This record gives sequence, structure tokens and C-alpha cells, in this order.
Amino acid sequence: MIVYRIGRTRYANDLDGEGARLFGGRWNHKLTPCIYTSESRALALLEYTANVNIDDIPRALSITTFEIDPAYMLAVPISSLPGDWKNAPAPATTKDFGTGLLQKGHYGILKVPSAIMEDEFNYLLNPLFRKASVYSIISVRDFVYDVRLKL
Repeated sequence: MIVYRIGRTRYANDLDGEGARLFGGRWNHKLTPCIYTSESRALALLEYTANVNIDDIPRALSITTFEIDPAYMLAVPISSLPGDWKNAPAPATTKDFGTGLLQKGHYGILKVPSAIMEDEFNYLLNPLFRKASVYSIISVRDFVYDVRLKL
């Protein structure tokens, strides 16, 4: 299965979840590594756009394409998510929920609904899962962000 990530070029080849470990995200607290990916390039762009200020968009962006093995995936149903999982900014309940699953290390991939488009999905790649090669980078390409999306 193929998934995508848009982010700073310096993290484009990161397989350790360093960016999310440093800054946290909707599904993880700081200090818990995670790689946020999406099921399509368009959703990856939408997620990136929702989570960045126009003044913070770097010139050096990349789109990374990953291949993931769904045999090591937990598809998290909406019914098991905290009731406020879609709130913005991301509430502590979602960070607690995701961090707990990531730190247990039972799954290499968590499939979660997008808080923006809940019928589409993001895939959290778990660097703490070390049983097999669950995900790998297929390609990294430069990405030019169209600032019209933020105007």
C-alpha cells in the first residue's frame, strides 16, 4: 500500500519520526516518535495546509512516498476514539490515545480518520515497532507549496 507525507525537506528521509517527536501532533505527545502520512497526495497537502501558518512554510519542502505493509496495521474505528477527537487545536485526549497505542508498540501502523475529512484516512507509522520492515521510502521529490491555498 502507498501513502504520502509532505513536510520539511530535512525530515523527508526520516524513518525515526523525529519531527513528530520534537513537536507532537494530533495523535502523539512530544517525545513520542511518529510519522504522519495520508492515503493520497491531496489529503497530505490538506493536512499540511491545516497545520502550518503561512509565515512558517519553508522553501525546502518535499513529498515522500512510502510503501506500507497493512498486515501490521490497526484500523482504529471512530467509535473507539475520544469524543472530542476532531477538535482544533488537537485536544490532549487524542494525544493521550495515540501516544498510548504508539508506545505499546503492538502495531507498526495506525489507520486513523482525518479530522478534516473523516471519510479519508491518515496512517501513523510507528518507529517504536521493530518486528519487521513495516514501511519504507519509495521516493522523495521536491514540493513547491502554492501559497494561494493559504490566502
